[in-house]
Amino acid sequence: MIDQLIQQLINKAIAAQLIDCDDEIYARNQILSLLRLVEFKDCETTESNLEIPDLLEQIVDFACEQGIIEDIFDEKEIFSSKIMNCFIARPSTVNQIFFDKYKQNPQEATEYFYELSKNSNYIQMKRIRNNVEYKVSTEYGELDITINLSKPEKDPRSIALERTVQKANYPKCLLCIENEGYAGRIGHPARSNHRMIRLNLSDEKWLLQYSPYVYYNEHCIVLSEDHRDMRITSVAFQRLLNFVEQFPHYFVGSNADLPIVGGSILSHDHYQGGHYDFAMAKAEDDWTFSLEQFPNVQGSVVKWPMSVIRLRSKETGPLVEAGEHILSRWRNYSDETVGIYAKTGDIPHNTITPIARKNQEFYELDLVLRNNRTSEEHPLGIFHPHQDVHHIKKENIGLIEVMGLAVLPARLKDELEEVENFILGKTDSVAEYHLEWAKSLKEGYQSVVTPSNVEAIVKEETGKKFLKALEDAGVFKTNEEGKAGFNRFILSLS
Repeated sequence: MIDQLIQQLINKAIAAQLIDCDDEIYARNQILSLLRLVEFKDCETTESNLEIPDLLEQIVDFACEQGIIEDIFDEKEIFSSKIMNCFIARPSTVNQIFFDKYKQNPQEATEYFYELSKNSNYIQMKRIRNNVEYKVSTEYGELDITINLSKPEKDPRSIALERTVQKANYPKCLLCIENEGYAGRIGHPARSNHRMIRLNLSDEKWLLQYSPYVYYNEHCIVLSEDHRDMRITSVAFQRLLNFVEQFPHYFVGSNADLPIVGGSILSHDHYQGGHYDFAMAKAEDDWTFSLEQFPNVQGSVVKWPMSVIRLRSKETGPLVEAGEHILSRWRNYSDETVGIYAKTGDIPHNTITPIARKNQEFYELDLVLRNNRTSEEHPLGIFHPHQDVHHIKKENIGLIEVMGLAVLPARLKDELEEVENFILGKTDSVAEYHLEWAKSLKEGYQSVVTPSNVEAIVKEETGKKFLKALEDAGVFKTNEEGKAGFNRFILSLS
């Protein structure tokens, strides 16, 4: 049985072009070594309907049964990653193939690397397909809603082991280059099958990889080779635009560099990008403006629930200079009439979430204004999802959410089904933090709700809660007072 599983996995790897036919015996022997097997019996294998992740699971189960590894989450992840590493070329070869394809077409290069990352099970598509994904129409366009079910919960034994394992400083963090090929350990993810593409951004060494749990098409991470804090500066704008010069079919952006509004790993300088058009990228201009000192740059305020300035130019240099000017002004800008204070003592509050893209003949740099001030009323952040939406979205509004994609917690899958049954009168049981919302939905939809439309109703209302979270995070609200405040800031740039 195990011989057949190994052969089926090899056949799938050849079909996915992970290895050539000439590599078959080598790959087989590497897997046999991992499984502590000293022989292999040739067997007839029919074409399997199982995909690589399914075959991997069965082989890993065999390893558990034989006592090679313990039947706990982290050890199974590590072993699975080691098996797939038998089918992947070394980083230098992967990079050579990537850049050979890049010479022909940048999109062909990224498609190759994306397929490699999926076929090698580094991007775990089987788990990602468990995510609940849908769109909700709003006045700002279609927002993307995702309930993240792709990351399995660890079993209690794994969690208990993590508490006993001595802390290690290698790799320094989850993003560092030292993760490439790292086997993993209890509490640190398996990365034997992980590869990175070497890049040069503004005369610095950077790397390109894909997120193992992609939230949208070709969701990539661009990271500095150096382990250093994330910083939003004019150099960051330059790197972002340099990246889209090299990969014009991708957008790329950065989380902000302050807590609360950062929404990411602030200890390692990195960006996120991909081949996807978010609702924010497609949003129209609310109004336009010009900057006298930057005549080659077109400016606009985007019609979006958060506060977004969009700069356009046919050249990247003027965009960097204009972006630096706006960032410098915003860092020190206060407007007490709309609750914006740049600093509390020496503690800074203002920063920017930047996003770059190529849109036909123009380069675009979106600057999303952020402020991380807190108050007694809003201890998690004044410009952060407020209490009335915490039952749906309590986490930080990071880069992905800023652009219009909600990444919601796994608990909501079952909880929203309970809300549906509550609305239909099938149950009185619903999570306490959903109760007020569920009651209002039951009352508001009682004359139109049916078993066939209740799911759509709850999905739409969940989308409205995410929209409210984005509105909460906007520093200049979309009402008349907020628009007047935004206009004052724009006027201050001249």
